[in-house]
Amino acid sequence: MENLTPKQIVEALDKYIIGQGDAKRAVAIALYNRYRRMQVPDQMQKEITPKNLMMIGPTGVGKTEIARRLAKVVHAPFVKVEATKFTEVGYVGRDVESMVRDLMDVAVTMEEDEKYAEIRPEVKRKVDKKLVKLLVPAIKKETKQENGMNDFMSMLTNMGNASNLGDMLHTGDQAGNDDPDEGRDVTDDIRNQRLSIKEQLDKGLLEDKEVTIQVEESRKAPMNDQMQQMGIDMSSMMDNLIPKKMISRTLPVKEAREVLIREESAKRVDHDEIYQGAIDRTENNGIIFIDEFDKIAPGDKRTSGEVSREGVQRDILPIVEGSQVNTKYGAVRTDHILFIASGAFAESKPSDLIAELQGRFPIRVELQDLTEDDFVQILTKPDNALTKQYVALTKADGINLIFTKEAVEEIAKVAFDLNNTNQNIGARRLSTVLEKILSDILYEGPDMQMGDITITREYVKEQVGKIVSDKDLSRYIL
Repeated sequence: MENLTPKQIVEALDKYIIGQGDAKRAVAIALYNRYRRMQVPDQMQKEITPKNLMMIGPTGVGKTEIARRLAKVVHAPFVKVEATKFTEVGYVGRDVESMVRDLMDVAVTMEEDEKYAEIRPEVKRKVDKKLVKLLVPAIKKETKQENGMNDFMSMLTNMGNASNLGDMLHTGDQAGNDDPDEGRDVTDDIRNQRLSIKEQLDKGLLEDKEVTIQVEESRKAPMNDQMQQMGIDMSSMMDNLIPKKMISRTLPVKEAREVLIREESAKRVDHDEIYQGAIDRTENNGIIFIDEFDKIAPGDKRTSGEVSREGVQRDILPIVEGSQVNTKYGAVRTDHILFIASGAFAESKPSDLIAELQGRFPIRVELQDLTEDDFVQILTKPDNALTKQYVALTKADGINLIFTKEAVEEIAKVAFDLNNTNQNIGARRLSTVLEKILSDILYEGPDMQMGDITITREYVKEQVGKIVSDKDLSRYIL
């Protein structure tokens, strides 16, 4: 975090987002203030609260993308939620604390990935040894009939000795058996074959070869809001009562390796340490993006029959102010989580929100409508520009797609005009127009080697010109 100044954060956002300089500057300052807070004395740190933001602007101008890219730039836990999904306490719907629990899930995954990456080289060596044994299996010592009788006698013995239901259900599931050679004979011929297979595996020659592995059956226990609020994890409780069943899966070696690496890594790490790290990461670096914030402001639509929008605001308020939320990983404080609210505020105003909530979003930034020139840059400049995406997609069919400068300008003009004549959906209109223009190429591509294809201004007009000129038709198609 200390390596990225506000200017550097904005530069990183510029690689993906066109325009909206004021919004980028505001989020960069808010984010860097976190680093500044960590440099002051501990007592003062507790008093410095995040400067939450409210981004105001029409759909499709980059509000969500700014927040999402910001989280990626600083490698912070991030979730996007919609304010309209929440309901006042006492009504059916998600409770507002679920946004914090979702954020914790993201943080736990991030912590796990980092811990797994640290031990990956060692785990990979063990998994590759196991894959070699699975690709060249050893010889069974006993016949099938003898095995069946032994398994039956073993089951009867275990049933007599089992002290609880979990022990009985665990009998014979091979969950603890990580060695495919157990109970089998390894001959000299098999050893020689394995040496050859190991050499091929090390060179990456067997990545697409299929192998059958034993994995734990995934089991998700139902989790209602009351259980989550009390911090109860039903999945863990069920695992303790009834051990997981092992199932067979046939996968390519490259996929099987990743499955086995993740399983083996999970056995080696300290999960309590991971959960504590995730709590710390969430509390100090977490970002929650609340979209459609304007929809919970009453505005001019005050009807007596709807769920109280003000009630939802009052439920969100303590989370933003700073409170403790119970999760299945432990209690999480929300005092220093950064909240970014977003909304068009076309039919309401930020001042329609309750005063206490307004005060918790001190930074207000307005995003501007995108211009035709902005559309040209969006199509070509960012690292993930739409034209670059379609060029990459069509390469899979042996097509070298080329967009001329004039074609890009025409696409931008069509999208801009459509936004002005129909509902303005911002940059999202570009995807709709491009899909229509390239539909024939995307359909025919897999069946014929087209080679180089150049998209010209004339081709764009030919594909969408008639639709654009027909206002009624363009309303439904583009």
